[in-house]
Amino acid sequence: MQMMEFTPIKTWGSIEGMQSKDVKQAENGEASLFQNVFKDVVNQVYSTQAEVEETQYLLATGQLDDAHTLPIAESKAALSLDLLISLRNKAMESYSELMRMNV
Repeated sequence: MQMMEFTPIKTWGSIEGMQSKDVKQAENGEASLFQNVFKDVVNQVYSTQAEVEETQYLLATGQLDDAHTLPIAESKAALSLDLLISLRNKAMESYSELMRMNV
């Protein structure tokens, strides 16, 4: 039987270190800090959902020895989706606040 390996959620470095690099990239016309963070979160949602689907398949075909792997994968996917939704909501709140500012 095949053992399922867990992919740990990628840790982010400090924001201070990312800002100076991304300011230089933004000046060069490359991606901004927010865009990089948002892409990472979206990719994390996709990868955790793919892990859930693979685990469901393995469990359904009897290739999975431990039944607790599926709920763990589902929890990771739910948390990454919650993070994406929170990030989107904060971005929308920030945009609305900027639009309400008087110049």
